[in-house]
Amino acid sequence: MEFTAKQIAEFIGGRVEGNPDATVHTFAKIEEGKSGAISFLSNPKYTQYVYNTESSIVLVNDDVKLDAPVKTTLIRVKNAYECVAKLLQMYEAARPKKKGTDPLASISASATLGTDVYIGPFACIGDGAHIGDGTQIYPGAVVGDGVSIGCNCKIYPNVTVYEGCRLGNNVTVHSGTVIGADGFGFAPNAGGYDKIPQIGIVTIEDNVEIGANTCIDRSTMGSTTIRKGVKLDNLVQVAHNVEIGENTVMSAQVGIAGSTKVGSWCMFGGQVGLAGHIHIGDKTFLGAQSGVPGNIKGDTTLIGTPPMEPKAYFKSQAIFRKLPELYKQINELQKKVDELTAKNNGTAE
Repeated sequence: MEFTAKQIAEFIGGRVEGNPDATVHTFAKIEEGKSGAISFLSNPKYTQYVYNTESSIVLVNDDVKLDAPVKTTLIRVKNAYECVAKLLQMYEAARPKKKGTDPLASISASATLGTDVYIGPFACIGDGAHIGDGTQIYPGAVVGDGVSIGCNCKIYPNVTVYEGCRLGNNVTVHSGTVIGADGFGFAPNAGGYDKIPQIGIVTIEDNVEIGANTCIDRSTMGSTTIRKGVKLDNLVQVAHNVEIGENTVMSAQVGIAGSTKVGSWCMFGGQVGLAGHIHIGDKTFLGAQSGVPGNIKGDTTLIGTPPMEPKAYFKSQAIFRKLPELYKQINELQKKVDELTAKNNGTAE
């Protein structure tokens, strides 16, 4: 499908600078532009590429000032990044969806499938499972007994959803993710550890996206809960009985220990670690590799272990780099103090 600059501008509410009849049929990064592609410019670091890009159309923010003419057609918008996201969503929606059940899939006779469902080869659908309308289950995925998956979901290859778990509508789960494995619960005894049975489930609400190789453990009792709009990156670990609030996002390798409650609209950088049984308030922003041992009230930006205000953190890091030099100076001062003390003691005698 091809679209003109004029059509795109009308769709996203932009203003064309250049040829309104310029056409595009694909997307490209601005530094790798090619004829027939649309690119975007939102980061000033990439402004240099707009002058020579081969892309036919480039989305740019209204406030971007250019120092020289460009050969591409520009579409000026308030937020280029948001607009390209809308276009990508439109492009994705226009792609044909897979439908039908592959003969190599294993589907229980007691499972129920909605309309326009796709079940790929070697996927396994357990007893009493329910798959909603328009949902796609890709090859090798396992949907356990009694699992409920809503409408228009995508369960990519080799995902495992253990028995009894609940997924809402428009949920995307990427390859290798495990939903509903046992929580890490063991009680020490004289001879080792007794396993604590994990009899709860995982509940994932609408419009959630979960990256590849992420693990969300079932609760000991009740439910581990991922609220609507949450976005989890690859390799995130969510332990038993955790609750993640609406529209919270987490980068790769975040780890959340058991029974911790995370508020809404939080943002966690990569490798953030949260201790168990704590509460993180709404709109808490944690920088990469932060380690959180206790509660945080919310509406704050923190970084470090334990977390602190960014200004204090970077000051402390600057001091930390000087510690070897400071240690050397302290040793030298201590020697001088010892010498003066010895000299004074000798004089006193």
